[in-house]
Amino acid sequence: MLTAILAAFLGGIILNVMPCVFPVISLKALSLLKHHERPGAARAEGLAFLAGVVVTMLLLAGVLFALRAAGTSIGWGFQLQSPVVIAILALIMLAAALNLLGVFEVGLSVQRVGQVSGNRGGLWGSALTGALAIVVATPCTAPFMASAVGYAVVQPPVVGLAVFLSLALGFAAPFTLISFFPALGRRLPRSGAWMVRLKQALAFPMLGAVAWLVWVADRQGGAAALATLLACAVLLSCAAWLYGIAQQRHMLGRSHKVLYAVTALFVVLVAAPLTTLTTVATSESQVADVASTPWTPQTVAAEKGKGKAIFVNFTASWCITCQVNERTTLSTAAVKEAMAKSGAIYMIADSTKYNPDVDDALSEFGRGGLPLYVVYPANGGKPVVLPQVLTPSIVINALNQASGNKA
Repeated sequence: MLTAILAAFLGGIILNVMPCVFPVISLKALSLLKHHERPGAARAEGLAFLAGVVVTMLLLAGVLFALRAAGTSIGWGFQLQSPVVIAILALIMLAAALNLLGVFEVGLSVQRVGQVSGNRGGLWGSALTGALAIVVATPCTAPFMASAVGYAVVQPPVVGLAVFLSLALGFAAPFTLISFFPALGRRLPRSGAWMVRLKQALAFPMLGAVAWLVWVADRQGGAAALATLLACAVLLSCAAWLYGIAQQRHMLGRSHKVLYAVTALFVVLVAAPLTTLTTVATSESQVADVASTPWTPQTVAAEKGKGKAIFVNFTASWCITCQVNERTTLSTAAVKEAMAKSGAIYMIADSTKYNPDVDDALSEFGRGGLPLYVVYPANGGKPVVLPQVLTPSIVINALNQASGNKA
């Protein structure tokens, strides 16, 4: 248990530099740059960020354990199997990008509209940033984190929550420490006009996250879900633009209440179509774009030990590490040649949508989340679990060993 708690803490620290978290973490970095000359404000925001991270992590973990106790097989990142959650996250990221670009302002008084030195969002903003960071962090699994999460999800809830709490504390530790120790804060560059450009530049990682989430929505629900989400994105962008105009008119003392009312109407129009995404996502089948043998526990049992190695790729569209491994390793010519030479059977276990068999398999191998790569030897021996970050040589060597080849 203590090993898992320590691994979770270290994994939480490393999680800060994973690509799925960077767009949100960059917002917190901007906040620290603004407040490092005001130690009191920096400490308050650091605590608010910590609270948002811890509360959200424990809520997600609590829901996870409650659903598992009720007999539902789910794993870490389960909320990203919902097209509604994917759409909401995409729209939140889009709104954040528009805010960074200056289309509208949040948390600023009329007199400070447009000033980067303002307390953007205040303590609530910091807490919500922490909450959003945790929600979007679930597709990523950092080093040390995989084994810890895998251990946590099969333990009693009290033990599991302790591991997830350690993960949250590790994730929040870097920003909390900087906010509490002025000596660290003084190493940060002084605020100035350059921060306006930095603020605008940080909008583009957010837009990159939006593009990724839109792609996931398409994979989950097909063309209808994609069209719904894009329509909502256009309506939200229009609402943000109108809200920004209303703020400017308010600052100049002009009439603005009608614009606020129209903005509210657009927000309602954005929310209404989201409820249809669940039906859309479950009514359309996802077509796999990789030629493979469909994975089921029964298929593995039928093929195991019959003279051919089996390579199982447990993946999902929302798992960024999975997609990176696919591009850099599994789709390379060298790995494909090794697959053909060894005669291995390649299976994909897709968890883009909820698949209880996949979550049961993750628990069986002691993993709480994706990715997972398992190689079954041709002679029916004990399956081998590969690292979560692959290289062509790792896969090729595993295939050679599983098939009995010495090369």
